[in-house]
Order: sequence, then structure tokens, then C-alpha cells
Amino acid sequence: MSKEITIEELEQISGTKRIIDVRSREHFEKGTYPGAENIPLEGFDARKIAASAGEPVYLLCHTGDKTLELAEELENLGCTAYSIRGGYHSCLRRELRRIVESEELSAERRKRAERSIIKGFRKQLWSPFTRALREYRLIEDGDRIAVCISGGKDSMLMAKLFQELLRHGKQNFEVVFLVMNPGYNELNYRTITENARLLGIPIHVFETEIYDIVAGAAGQSGSPCYLCARMRRGYLYSRAKELGCNKIALGHHYDDVIETILMGMLYSSQIQTMMPKLHSTNFEGMELIRPLYLIRERDIIRWRDYNELHFIQCACRLTESCVSCGGTEQGSKRGEIKELIRQLAQKEPLIEKNIFRSVENVNLNTVIAYKQDGVKHHFLDSYRKGGHTDERREVSNPGSHPDPGRTGA
Repeated sequence: MSKEITIEELEQISGTKRIIDVRSREHFEKGTYPGAENIPLEGFDARKIAASAGEPVYLLCHTGDKTLELAEELENLGCTAYSIRGGYHSCLRRELRRIVESEELSAERRKRAERSIIKGFRKQLWSPFTRALREYRLIEDGDRIAVCISGGKDSMLMAKLFQELLRHGKQNFEVVFLVMNPGYNELNYRTITENARLLGIPIHVFETEIYDIVAGAAGQSGSPCYLCARMRRGYLYSRAKELGCNKIALGHHYDDVIETILMGMLYSSQIQTMMPKLHSTNFEGMELIRPLYLIRERDIIRWRDYNELHFIQCACRLTESCVSCGGTEQGSKRGEIKELIRQLAQKEPLIEKNIFRSVENVNLNTVIAYKQDGVKHHFLDSYRKGGHTDERREVSNPGSHPDPGRTGA
């Protein structure tokens, strides 16, 4: 009496297993049980297989009918053999059940992530997102926006926020979820596409060779980050325009803004900020918007961890501290600034808010010089005309703080 084994029982057996698929080569190449070898029925030599078998043999055909006799023949030759019940058809049914179960699980996780944005993290995520849209007028009726997804936590959350806005908002606009592949390795690329599938984000992917180009230029120009960032933005603008978009949305958040302000002062001797929206200088009619402008990074991390999501950090092949790719920033200037702000905020909780508000409270009567549209203006230009007097407060009271009612997050 030959023995049978089900797919479920086969999967419970640990270690390597010798599985022989006796179907034709054509059918075998279309799909088989993982790790199976192909010995078509017409070339099946029971004596040869039994002589070389030092372990049980599991036989696979279309339905399991033909392998019953083969298993019995091998048993008579002293070889432990099993016919896989239901054959390859049972493998297909098992895989279908897995897909259904996986999709059901994915759907539940997706709903959980979406509910958490509107309910559990409404104050931290949804409210500052919609406030930034209103305060900086980031979206207008008729817009077609390319929501640019790098695969990190920030851009993935931004995509979900836009989906919720389309579901609950009143404005008449469209979005395209745009993913540029600058040369990701296979693991990072699969992580991005799988997360998009899990979260129900219909992504539009296009390929570039940016990493290869930048790698070739890196040896000549030193740090590749600036060139890489410029090229990636240019490609995003170009593809977005081809798709009929008039705006691209990037996932920079509140912490990126205050770090940029402080970096400019300490390392570039200038006062500037990361603007909530910009007109493109090279692509006429295109704008860049930053919808996460008022959202704190720590709240994005909490949302990610609450939903047990795993996103890529830095996919750059050129440097481990590539900030523009959303990397870990260890050893980078931005990483140093992030740590400095963290230390200062431990001593004075309003530090972060004050840095953010500082570029909203620039008093041109108390700065030596400033630039506007590329033209430098010096305080002496107006001083000669009596433009500066001591009646104005030159320095705010160091003990006072900006209005806490209008915060960044």
C-alpha cells in the first residue's frame, strides 16, 4: 500500500526534502513546488532513484493519481516514498489560500493604518497636515499633484494623508503617486513596492540611472549628495510634468525645517529656511510643495511603530550618511545639528518652536544686510535717510517667547 502526504504535512517537515516532479518539462517550468527537481514520467527510472535515495522521496504530478503507483514501486525497491496528495493542483490551492489570507491581513493592516491617522494620531498628523495646506495655500482647485515617494516613513505617510484628503476633503484636485527608481538594490525596491501594496497606494514607477551617473562623478567632485539631490528633483519635475501635473509634493517635515535654519546659520553664515512651497526655476508652471511642514518627525515614527510598518531608511549606494536620501545621518552635519537641537530642547522645551518661528519674525531694521531677488540691501542704505532709530527695540527680551498658541506641530 503506497503512502500519501498532504502539502500541509510536507511543509511541517524540517530540513531538506527530495521532491521529484514527474510532469513534463514544459509544465515544470511554469511552476512547481519550491526546491523540486524534474524527472519527467517517461524518463523515470525507479531502480536508479531507489539506489541513490538516502532519504524519503516525495513525488509530484498534476493530481496525485500517477505518483501513487510510482511511490508503491519505490517502496517495493526498499525506498521510502510518498505521493503528494492532490499533486500540483493542491500546491496551487494552497498558494491561493495563502494569497487570500495575506490579502485579508493586508487589508486589515491597511484599515488600521488609515484609521490611526484620522483617530489615534489626528492631533499629531491629520490636523497639522490640513493646517499646513490651509496656512500656506499648498493645494488649489484643479491641481494635479505628483506625490513623490522615496520609500521612507515620511513620504509613505504623506501618500496616506493625501489618500485621506481625497476621501474626506472638499477640494477638486488629483494626485499621482510617483516613485522614481534611481538605482535601488533589489531588496530596497521590493520593500517599497510591497509597502505600497500593503498600504493600498497605487504607485507609478519610472526608472533612472542616477546612482550610476553620480557614482561616476563622485570621485571628481567629492560629496555626491548635492548632485544626486539636484538630479533626482529634476527627474521628478520632468516626469511629473509629462504626467500632466503642475506640482510635486515632497515629504520634508517640521524637524527638517528647523535643522535647515540652524545649519544655514552655523555652517553657511546665512539665515534662510526650507520653504513650504516654491516655484520651479527650470520647469515653467511647476511648483514644489511640502505638506508635512508642520508635522513632527517623532509623531511620524510613532505612527509607523504603532502600525508595525517597516520602511527603508537610506537606499543610497554611495554614502551611509546621505541625508537627502533620508538616511540615518550619522557623521553628517545634519546629524550633528539634530543632536544639538535635541540637547537644547531638553533644557528649554521651546527651543524648537523658537527656531521655527525665528524666520517668521525677521525685523529688517535690526539686520546688517539681506538679499531679495538676488539683490543685496545694506542697512547703511536706509540709515543715511534716517531709517534706523533707537526708538525701536533692537533685541527682544531673551526671557520672552513667541505666541505658544501658534505652534509648528
